[in-house]
Order: sequence, then structure tokens, then C-alpha cells
Amino acid sequence: MNLNLKPAKECTYDAVSLGEIMLRLDPGEGRIRAARAFRAWEGGGEYNVIRGLRRCFGMKTAAITAFADNEIGKLMEDFILQGGVDTALIKWMNTDGIGRICRNGINFTERGFGIRGAVGCSDRANTAISKATPADFDFEYIFGELGVRWLHTGGIYAALSEQSCETVLAAIKTAKKYGTIVSYDLNYRPSMWGAIGGLNKAQEVNKEIAKYVDVMIGNEEDFTACLGLKIEGNDENLKKLNIDGYKKMINHAVTIYPNFKAVATTLREVKTATVNDWSALC
Repeated sequence: MNLNLKPAKECTYDAVSLGEIMLRLDPGEGRIRAARAFRAWEGGGEYNVIRGLRRCFGMKTAAITAFADNEIGKLMEDFILQGGVDTALIKWMNTDGIGRICRNGINFTERGFGIRGAVGCSDRANTAISKATPADFDFEYIFGELGVRWLHTGGIYAALSEQSCETVLAAIKTAKKYGTIVSYDLNYRPSMWGAIGGLNKAQEVNKEIAKYVDVMIGNEEDFTACLGLKIEGNDENLKKLNIDGYKKMINHAVTIYPNFKAVATTLREVKTATVNDWSALC
């Protein structure tokens, strides 16, 4: 596998992400419905990757996102700065004070325990990043002048709105134009795609995006739902995984999308909400 990364000395950033960053409210060991206090974090599928690259490996990273210009947006910016991620590429959008024009996303997440699964409750419609267009981010400047070695984005962002589908395509096409490696996490969420066309829309958008991706990431449901690729031999409840089925699927994916330089899938055998066997295949 040869990814042909651009030389670091030619780029301002080792990696950037494109996606929504939400205010995450965590009730700790309790339930959302009974909580009287929450701990606040920042979080987002695409953003978490570049935060990890910065904090764990000291890489130069930045977040391409948009916030409503209010106190919650400023709190989010402060969280991101604490993680060492550059905020220079954030688009600040005017808002009317109650979120009719745009707002910032909120995500409540409670932990699973034993036979009780984890529960997430998102409040993220009409957010600034869901309304952002390619004109809100100067992708030519980011990838052409500043220089970026790696762009990471994913299906969570693509599913936010009809507009985000267009914006992610504009970003990855420009990134590819300037030799930036593109990774994409399919991260299929039926609840998010439902309002903009469901499974058919998810496949339409993700199959187009896949044409420009170097490193494709997902699990068994992601590849099936987003790209129509089947994995043979898995137990219905994922108690037992057929590794040969995953390998066959990956080989099939590469024949359909010869631009893929790497395909990675997580392998999780579910025991309980708190006990899982984790591995991965690339």
C-alpha cells in the first residue's frame, strides 16, 4: 500500500476534518431521563480523529466546520483549542438568538451497561454546519495554498442535510485535485438519512463519494447499507463473525472502486453492552 502523502514541509496541516462538532452532554453513570447534572464535552465522528492525531501523535490538525456565533459556539471553540486543534478554518455564522437561522448541535449520550444498550439523543437539526455551502469554505485556499496532507470526513456529516451532501463532495474533489489523501468513515445512521431520502439516498451519495476516497472505513452494516456490498456468513446478532466474508467483501470493494488504496472494517463481536471483542481488518 502506497498512499504517497505530500511532504510535511509543503503543508500547513498534517490532517484536517470536515464535519459537525457538537456539544456532548454526559450524565455519567445515570440515565439521560433522570439526570440533574451533565458533564460537557465536544465531540463528532470526523473531529474525534484529528483531535486524537493532535493529542496522541502531536500532528498539526485543524477542523473545517461551522458554528452559530453565540456563547455555545464560543464554548465549543474553547474545547477544541484545549485539544490543540487549530480553529482558523471554522466558519462563524450569524444567528437570530433562538436558532431559526442556524444553531449549534447538541448530543446527549448515556453509557450502556450489561444487557441495556447505550442511548444517544441528538438535537442537531438546522445547525450551522448542516447549512454550510462550499462557498463558506475556501477549499482552493485550504488545499491549494495552505496545503493539507490528509482530509478525513464521513457519512455522519454527509447525512446531515441535502446541503452537506454537496459540500462534502466539493471538499473531497478539491482535496484530490491537490494531492491530499482522503479518508471516509461510512458511519451509516438510518435515523439521519431518513429525512433526506433514506437508504436510496445514502447509497446514491456514498457511491458518488466513494469514487474519490483513498481510505474507506466502516463496519458490516456500513458497507452493506451505503455501498450495497454484502458480507457472507455473519451470525444475525453478530455473536460470531465470518472473517473470510469480510475479506471477500473488501476484495469486491476494490474491484468496484480501484481508487481505494486501503479498506478497513471494524470487527466487533457483541457480548453485552459493556463487553465486546474488538479487532479490525485492513
